[in-house]
Amino acid sequence: MHLTNTRETLIATNTYLSGSQFTNVDLHEAQFTDVNLAESLFADVNLSDTKFSDINLTNVEFENCNLAGMKINGVLVTELFRVYEKKA
Repeated sequence: MHLTNTRETLIATNTYLSGSQFTNVDLHEAQFTDVNLAESLFADVNLSDTKFSDINLTNVEFENCNLAGMKINGVLVTELFRVYEKKA
């Protein structure tokens, strides 16, 4: 299935979309529940003002990311780095 240059609302339930590619796609206000994104790549993605809850981040890597205002369990990540670097 190919969707090109379209404005549609897609509802996918119990769907296998492994290997799918999303390029220049606006998914703002989208909802993802019980979704497997293991081994996925996110590049040049805007996740500002997004909330993650009950997420498995095992072996996840963040590289070259703007972490301003990002919190983990209510603690600013920049503050965590500041304390970590102070102890190093």
